[in-house]
Amino acid sequence: MSVFDIFAWDLVEFSFIPLIWLGWNIYQVVKTIITYETAPRYHYIRQLTGPGVSVAKAGGAVLNLNSMLILLPICRNLISFFRGSCNTNQFCRRSVRRQLDKNITFHKCVAYMIATWTVIHVVAHMFNFRNLYYNRTDCENDYYGDRTDLSCKLSNIANLSEDTNNWINPILRENTKLPFGLDLILQGLTPIAGWSGAILTVVFIVMFSSATEFIRRSYFETFWVTHHLFTIYFAMLLVHGTGGIIRSQTADSLNVHDPEICQDSPQTWNMSGVEDACPYPKFVDGKPASWKWCIGPIALYIIERSIRFVRSFLKVTVSKVIKHPSNVIEVQMKKAGFKMQPGQYIFLKCPSISHVQWHPFTLTSAPEQDHFSVHIRLVGDWTKSLSKTMGADSDAAIDPANLPRVAVDGPFGTASVDIFKYQVAMCVGAGIGITPFASILRSIWLKSVNHLDNFKLRKVYFFWICPDTNAFEWFTELLESIENHFVEQGKADFLKYNIYLTRGWTNKQAKHLYLQEEQEIDAITGLRQKTNYGKPMWDSIFKHIAEENKGVSVGTFFCGPKALSAVLHENCNKHSKVLGEGARFFYNKENF
Repeated sequence: MSVFDIFAWDLVEFSFIPLIWLGWNIYQVVKTIITYETAPRYHYIRQLTGPGVSVAKAGGAVLNLNSMLILLPICRNLISFFRGSCNTNQFCRRSVRRQLDKNITFHKCVAYMIATWTVIHVVAHMFNFRNLYYNRTDCENDYYGDRTDLSCKLSNIANLSEDTNNWINPILRENTKLPFGLDLILQGLTPIAGWSGAILTVVFIVMFSSATEFIRRSYFETFWVTHHLFTIYFAMLLVHGTGGIIRSQTADSLNVHDPEICQDSPQTWNMSGVEDACPYPKFVDGKPASWKWCIGPIALYIIERSIRFVRSFLKVTVSKVIKHPSNVIEVQMKKAGFKMQPGQYIFLKCPSISHVQWHPFTLTSAPEQDHFSVHIRLVGDWTKSLSKTMGADSDAAIDPANLPRVAVDGPFGTASVDIFKYQVAMCVGAGIGITPFASILRSIWLKSVNHLDNFKLRKVYFFWICPDTNAFEWFTELLESIENHFVEQGKADFLKYNIYLTRGWTNKQAKHLYLQEEQEIDAITGLRQKTNYGKPMWDSIFKHIAEENKGVSVGTFFCGPKALSAVLHENCNKHSKVLGEGARFFYNKENF
């Protein structure tokens, strides 16, 4: 890949959304630091705390911004609305739709930004309170202002001006004589900003730590419960700024008390008969700002949850439950007014198991069918409980009328919906990651019965990577039907599929497979296309597809583990020729 191709490809793949987000964060930091370091109204608080106040307030500004943004990517109905608008708008670029599909990735990036600036904000305020504490305690023996240095004047301004509401150092009361560390902690936690900030920080640490991939996959219920502590997070965020603990000099006071001039002679403040004596400065509480940033997203999220709540009561009929090999069950459902597109996903809830847990599953049916279905791998407590409740773990089938009630939220759009916008598609599924392509292949099959010539999509390269021989069983029937269909239509080259078995065979099985290599039908899948053994050589595969489709845009769609995703994305970039007659690969990954 030439340097010019790399540069051109970067321009194609580049999205302004991350750049705008990073730029906005930088702008908030720079703007806030400049304000608190240069504005006259903050001159005296700078004298007491040093640059810590500017850093802490910059952190607060970034936290407000990202606390506003973190709710938006999980408003799935909002994302689906915008994605639907993009699908019908010819001016909405493909790259914009792909960015909408990365909503969860963006949600995680915002969370990392919050974590980083929470540390900065907390540490900066710890230094601020340390400096304020020392300023206050150093003047403890001079409580009534016999000392004339600036820090003591400012720390004792409430007593000197005889106005108890006119203060700038929040550490007002006398030293409790506790050990330094305990007294400082007590002083820091007493104000509203202190205790609310402590709760807010602890809640975020719990949410952030329980959102790791290991916890999400192994203890989903723990992740689900702790993540809903966000209600406390936002409650404390809204309360945090109401204390106004960082005070500024009033505009009226600045007119008669210029801090740049008056700071040089604090001993003359408010002294009658002294030429050019300054009056005492007047200070006012800081105004809370978090609500301005967060009220809109909170309102949108309330609407989002209200929609989900209403949908949870809409009738969904479970028409059939099918037990497949390899610990997979298929649940077929019907719901009035349900409309879907290939590759979309839903959230499923079974109230008899849990009234609060919603789990995402990719739809495996096609829009042309009279029902919608999901294939569920039984790997966790909830999925195993669902299988038992649905009667899939016993030989005796449960009458559909006696099946438990389920609730469905969705469907929601994903990157796979765009497959019909390309001339050539490359679909890669790993293990159970095959599910979105089950829906897509079914839809292609049913749509193409009489209308294949009307498709923009001309060719599909399909790759399925499985870890063991049992993983093929539930999907081979669909592949066989599609394979026979396109052969009958004289379009045998429309679908080129490749199945890879990465492990799970014994030496005896290997010998048996070798002896049957000359058979027309594959020994494992029963399909015409023979199974490949081992991992795919992606570099060679992409090179071959690029040579077969020069000058064509190839939509690459993937559902599976991150490690393989990185390999595919790298090869998409490597083998794309934006300049000249080469193929152009556009990478799309399932995110939900």
